[in-house]
Amino acid sequence: MAKKSFLANSIQAALVAGFSSALLVGAPAFAQDQTDNQEVDREEVEKIQVTGSRIGRIGESSPTPITVIDGDALVETGAMNIGEVLSRLPALATTFTLANSGRFIGTAGISTLNLRNMGVDRTLVLVDGKRHVSSSPGSGAVDTNTIPSAWIERVEIITGGASAVYGADAVTGVINFVLKKNVEGLNATATRGYADNHEYDNEKYTLSYGTNFNGGRGNIAFSVEYNGQDSLNSLDNPWTATSFANFRYEDLYGPRTAEQQDDPAFPDQILLPNAGYYAISNPGTTWNPFTGGIMGTFNPDGSYRDVYTGDVVSGLFCQDCDYINLRQYNEVQPKFSRTNYNVKGNYEVNDDMSVYFDAKYVNSKGQNIGQPFFRFYATGAAAAGYPYLMKRDNAFLPEGLAQEMDDLGIPFVGVNRMYNDVGRRIEENTRETTRFVVGSEGNLNQDWTYDVSLVWGKSEIERVNGANVIFQNMEWALDAVDDGTGNIVCRSAEAQADGCVPINIFGDGMPSQEAQDYVTTTSIGTSEIEQTVFNAAFTNSFLYELPAGFVGFAGGVEYREEKSVTVEDPFAKTGATFFNALGETDGKYDVSEVFGEVTVPLVSDVAFVDMLTFDTAVRFADYSTIGNATSWKVGFDWTVNDQFRTRVTYAEAIRAPNIDELFSGQSQSFASVNDPCRTSNLADLSGEARTRREQNCAALGVPADFDSDYDAATLETLVGGNPDLNEESAETLTVGFVYTPTWLEGFSATVDYWEIDIDDTISGIGFQTVLNRCVDAESVDNQFCNLVDRDPATGEITLMRGFALNIARSLNSGVDFEFAYETPLFDGEFTTNLIGTYLIEAKDYPFADEPDNFTDYAGITGDQDLQMQLRFGYRVGAWSFGTNTRYLNGVELYTADSLERNPNPSNELRWGSYAVTDVNAGYKFDNGFGVSLGVDNFFNRRPPGIANTATGAGSAVYDNIGRFAYLRGTYTF
Repeated sequence: MAKKSFLANSIQAALVAGFSSALLVGAPAFAQDQTDNQEVDREEVEKIQVTGSRIGRIGESSPTPITVIDGDALVETGAMNIGEVLSRLPALATTFTLANSGRFIGTAGISTLNLRNMGVDRTLVLVDGKRHVSSSPGSGAVDTNTIPSAWIERVEIITGGASAVYGADAVTGVINFVLKKNVEGLNATATRGYADNHEYDNEKYTLSYGTNFNGGRGNIAFSVEYNGQDSLNSLDNPWTATSFANFRYEDLYGPRTAEQQDDPAFPDQILLPNAGYYAISNPGTTWNPFTGGIMGTFNPDGSYRDVYTGDVVSGLFCQDCDYINLRQYNEVQPKFSRTNYNVKGNYEVNDDMSVYFDAKYVNSKGQNIGQPFFRFYATGAAAAGYPYLMKRDNAFLPEGLAQEMDDLGIPFVGVNRMYNDVGRRIEENTRETTRFVVGSEGNLNQDWTYDVSLVWGKSEIERVNGANVIFQNMEWALDAVDDGTGNIVCRSAEAQADGCVPINIFGDGMPSQEAQDYVTTTSIGTSEIEQTVFNAAFTNSFLYELPAGFVGFAGGVEYREEKSVTVEDPFAKTGATFFNALGETDGKYDVSEVFGEVTVPLVSDVAFVDMLTFDTAVRFADYSTIGNATSWKVGFDWTVNDQFRTRVTYAEAIRAPNIDELFSGQSQSFASVNDPCRTSNLADLSGEARTRREQNCAALGVPADFDSDYDAATLETLVGGNPDLNEESAETLTVGFVYTPTWLEGFSATVDYWEIDIDDTISGIGFQTVLNRCVDAESVDNQFCNLVDRDPATGEITLMRGFALNIARSLNSGVDFEFAYETPLFDGEFTTNLIGTYLIEAKDYPFADEPDNFTDYAGITGDQDLQMQLRFGYRVGAWSFGTNTRYLNGVELYTADSLERNPNPSNELRWGSYAVTDVNAGYKFDNGFGVSLGVDNFFNRRPPGIANTATGAGSAVYDNIGRFAYLRGTYTF
């Protein structure tokens, strides 16, 4: 276990001491002092369920920090879905939003939530306090596109001590979508939005209807939602169209002195606009396989010419020249559509029993268009066997190129080319999610309540990858010759027998449709995720009466089964195509859990203590994969007076490895490494370190004086799941206060310090690190040596395995704050609130047992050290007005340790601060119609620095659309 912080140790000791004393004062003898009048008062008290606790509580105070977002606020924006809106909150990261959902295979169109930027699998998403089936194969990540926005009453975000209450995966917290219980009447909305900078637009339509029946004892409702958008290419947005490239300082300004080489004023590289590779193009750029030098390029019609490199050249880059703008292959926004059908109902059987159900079907489609097949030089370029070298007798060879080859006396030529005219790789993901919930809730007696439910869900995913080049077919088709009768054919007889169609790649748009069809295929992969959850919870808010109040209790059992199966395209998984050969997954696990929670009022109505309450919870789990695991929490809630309240929670949480981490199929790959047992590598060591390595290499069967250069080539590897993984364990701490002054009615302030320390983090590791760790350990009896196979005769490495291990550690801490104020103003109601997160540390330890070996990402791209959101709202009569401003502090582009190694890597070292403001106004007519107009990014604020040309998790926090206006019409009856 990693070493805790001093603050965590101190508070843990205090909480454990409090836990012991609370158990002593919680004796049931005090319950005998109840009176009949107290029992009557108990019936009249309204108990409220708050996220973070299953115990119904008096009032809305929460034992742990909670951010609550009103459902109406989620739809008053031009964003396509609620996940897009929530990801803009300071506590969440934009890991998978529409702005970057296509970063990985199979993620196009998905929208998941990531608290503290510590991983989507460590954020538990609930709907009405119940788990929801995942939309990401092999993981528990929930796609927020599956949640009906029209029915959201509020979203509650809790970031501490949640695992003991709700189970695994809640390491960083819980996001609970609370839906409206009784839906009455008809509600319809239609929204259309249009961008100012380009032609991007989107649309959204919702229809909801609900009605009571049988005298109000029952309610039934249904809803349907649709939203969609077309894709937006980077070149179509002026903010993202510019190509940038790094140029060596020496190539621009000449040599640097020794002092200047470490001076930030003389950086290693200068980032310049309107620049890029000149050594590759869409029509093709030729190079000499014997010298590696660039020769020429082609016009779109195939005619041959020189490459214009301009006056500013560095390596393979040039500015204001014949460069290729690779931004043409980036999608700023994907093509996306979603249709969501929902039905729900509840019925009060009698005063003590209600039954409820919930059913949904969601169909969402997301498209990601990436780079096409390409070839860019070759390893060992002078080797005549390289299949993409074009021979002198190629039938499509332009006259100008043929003449240059003759002049140079070379028999073949290389062509660096983006095969854009063969087709960009298109990934289309179709997700179908079905979910059913049935349950019963009510009273067992005057004090005990219950909630028993069964949840079943399934997500079916089809991933279609088009324009997937077949390597063999492309090699055959490129080798085109004249058959002697004027017909152009593929040279190989085997290719001709296969139906080969020769392809012309000299120029842009030259390949025939028949050739395109021959060299490409469509690959289809499928996934199926299934979840079953049975939960029975029992609560008693009045278990015993103590002098300070009632002891509350909640407990129950839960059984959960998760399954995930992924089947890849039979042909593509052989590695015969340009699409990555992926391993398949077929895994499942189940877990049985028992949980309990107690709240104990310790002291009330004394000096400086209006109420002091102790809270604790524990959850025991038995996994079919990792065995037993326990999570728990303890905390105090101290109300000093009616103005000031403070709270502290310490918890130990767990995350069980998911199906993908455990069971993903092993697939072949290759890696370049240096064998540390070679004598030439031993020469870099001395003393005890060398002796230890020599002894370990000998124990592995490596002969003395072993110095084979076999590792000059890539070595075979296997990557996949690791069934021997254990759970991640986390220690979380929150300390904060709530201030509601009587002298300023309507104002409240909340400040909470939080710390999340995850040990035994499941993490991958580089193959070179595996080898070094294996032979530099105290002995070869370690988990790293188990990942390496060697030939017992020669000592050479024959296979390396790249499995995830429980080796890393993550330590994040920060401060959340929220200030809110509401007051009557000019016959209306004025509201404002400011929420923010100050990130103190975001440390990543590659090895948990090395406390001094870490990288702190706080203040680095994607981990801004300060994020805030400021809202203003005003309602008067039928009018409503609102603004929302997001602020992100400036970020460094390089970590502190990387700058220690090199203080001046680039002239672009940081991006400045960023603020974007959204505005909206609406009017509601007496007949039920309403209209609202909104403008996101009202001031058309572009991202800082060159973030406008970047994509990925770090840059998606910035708006990449620009000023965007939307009009919404509503009807309520």
